[in-house]
Amino acid sequence: MKQITTFIRYTVLVLSLGMAAGCNYLNIVPDGVASIQTSFSTRTNAEKFLFSCYNVLPNHHDPNYVGNVGSDEYYWDIDREGMENSTGAKLFKGEQRRTEPLQNYWSAGISPWVGIRDCNIFLENIGTVPDLKTEERNRWIAEVTFLKAYFHFFMMELYGPIPIIDVNLDMETPTEEVRVYRQPIDKVVDYIVGLLDACYANLPDYIEDTENETGRITKSICKAVKAKVLVWAASPLFNGNPDYVNFKNKNGEALVSTTPDPGKWARALEAVEDAIYEAESQGHRLYHYQRGFVTISDETALNFTLRGCVTEKYSDGNMEPVWSCTKGDVRTLENYCTPVFHSSYAGTSEFCAPLKIAEQYYTEHGVPIDEDKEFDFAGRYGFSVCTDDDQRFLIKLGEQTANLNYHREPRFYAHLAFDRGIWQTTTLDESQYPVIRNHSGEAQGYVFQDAHIPTGYFIKKLVSFRSSTTTVSPSPYKYNLPLIRLADLYLLYAECANEVKDSPDEEVWAYIDRVRERAGLEGVVASWEKYSTQPDKPLGKDGMREIIKRERLIELAFEGQRFFDLRRWKDAMTYYNQDVQGWDYQSQKTEDYYHVVTYFSNRKYKTRDYLWPIKISDLDKNPNLVQNPGW
Repeated sequence: MKQITTFIRYTVLVLSLGMAAGCNYLNIVPDGVASIQTSFSTRTNAEKFLFSCYNVLPNHHDPNYVGNVGSDEYYWDIDREGMENSTGAKLFKGEQRRTEPLQNYWSAGISPWVGIRDCNIFLENIGTVPDLKTEERNRWIAEVTFLKAYFHFFMMELYGPIPIIDVNLDMETPTEEVRVYRQPIDKVVDYIVGLLDACYANLPDYIEDTENETGRITKSICKAVKAKVLVWAASPLFNGNPDYVNFKNKNGEALVSTTPDPGKWARALEAVEDAIYEAESQGHRLYHYQRGFVTISDETALNFTLRGCVTEKYSDGNMEPVWSCTKGDVRTLENYCTPVFHSSYAGTSEFCAPLKIAEQYYTEHGVPIDEDKEFDFAGRYGFSVCTDDDQRFLIKLGEQTANLNYHREPRFYAHLAFDRGIWQTTTLDESQYPVIRNHSGEAQGYVFQDAHIPTGYFIKKLVSFRSSTTTVSPSPYKYNLPLIRLADLYLLYAECANEVKDSPDEEVWAYIDRVRERAGLEGVVASWEKYSTQPDKPLGKDGMREIIKRERLIELAFEGQRFFDLRRWKDAMTYYNQDVQGWDYQSQKTEDYYHVVTYFSNRKYKTRDYLWPIKISDLDKNPNLVQNPGW
């Protein structure tokens, strides 16, 4: 009877969320499992159910993942039909809609609601498994409780106030009671945090069996996600947002407070500090490339450091990632970012960075290019021959490149590749490193339709320096893309501390300076005092907030963070509606190539776009649900 009851409970629940059409959600048992009864009849079957809960996690390795191409830092091969018509490309162009939402996590495919449903089934039945040791049972319960919290959080990031799906519904529950309401954002946050606090104690400190258990939840991951949740709660999108003054349930309940609460930043600061302590106590630290017995320049070693913090594995000494994606395969995304080093590399050179992303990086002095007293900002679109011996490990001596590409910070050269720039790799001697030649008809330029980039800036950061550039067939190096790494937490600490204090002080500067020091830059106070036309910017709360935001956009570029940060800051409209520009990829001559071309304009990102729309037909199924504002 219990098994039948569970089927009915979850069928009703799914329908009440507006997720089902017809009977395709009646079979609630994960693929490959005969029934709930057999799912929990043995330890082996229960473990399969556990892994099925993990399988609902979003795939950050997917090039079409919303965090990758839903923002404005990726652009694509504009001539390739498959890319042009992808849902990610359509999101980029502002084509979201309410009738058939793009990347509809609410009701299409295996949505997080399905994950929450399976987590609840697991938690309800795990106690019946006969051959499961208590310690292992407690760990599994903690993992699934975490996943349940994370699925709620992910939906909150996209949709804002969401229903809380905490317990199973009784079979006798009247239909009108299972048509759930959306809950106020503060209640959602408190619920998620409560789940994370509840599961923490029974999670492992670290993963001992890295061969088989990498990606499973640890105490450090739990604390880091809790920090992220509370930072979201404190940020302008959900903390005193006047745009949502009329955002209410049908019973008049306000879903987002329009009065800012400074206490939310203090709560977030405490959580971030706790997450950093937990991570560091378990050995997480900022990554630095170890040269070994190979002789390379300091510039190349730093380049490997700034790429390796993302692309190096734990087994290669990278302890910076706190949580990494183990779903899918990063090599497709990596391959899309790789230049065409051989003519048979069909399918690569798909993703690139717009010109504005290249301009967001600092100068070599660690300040913005439009503030640096020594940088020729007005002449940045001109070009000149590289004669500076100090740049020889970054730009090919004797070759011409844009003035914009000279004397930039180390992350610029680690994250981006450009015409006449050096491509560093451990597969070759330093004297043999490839030089990017991106004019039309050249090796990495426009040769044929399916293998070129339009803007002129390859995304080097996501291509491991261990990936070969000499093999005829593509051979990207497999790694796990970080979801949260220690540098992310350091910058969150600086952000929260700056908001809590009346004015920034050493506590704020110290954490951002840790990240800058690893990037080969001086601290913010010294850099701005020496080189900026606004030397007092780090000394004021507003100026420091601007610096911290830019530091996050630079340090975490192309890691799926920008899409979420710009939205929680309410800055997305400013950035997303800017033109996509780059160099003229169809030109052969230098003087023609270094001409700024607009590849896309008139994106109309609006206030409504900060939250995803709920599909109209889903609202019809559950009249208790209200649509997000503007849709």
